[in-house]
Amino acid sequence: MASYIKYANYEWSNAKGLIPATAPNQKGLQGALVPDSNHNCDHVAVVYDRGDTPPEITIKETSGMVHTVLANGVAIAVIARSTGAALNPADVLLVERSVHT
Repeated sequence: MASYIKYANYEWSNAKGLIPATAPNQKGLQGALVPDSNHNCDHVAVVYDRGDTPPEITIKETSGMVHTVLANGVAIAVIARSTGAALNPADVLLVERSVHT
């Protein structure tokens, strides 16, 4: 219960990049940006298939303030920031997706 409360401010219904629930079933890694109403920012989320090992998240500096988020070596998101600390792997949300066949 405590973990749900901790993340209650994430606006999953407004996430950018998620496959709509009405779309045919998809498999594989997927990146999304999830708004956070309490912190006025977005969070990078990586969705992976249920039963798969959670992906290894790495961050690669692309150019100065631009970083690429990789999941198992595959680019999931490119983040450009103007201020603040660089993103680190612990900042990325991992979400397990149930895939129905």
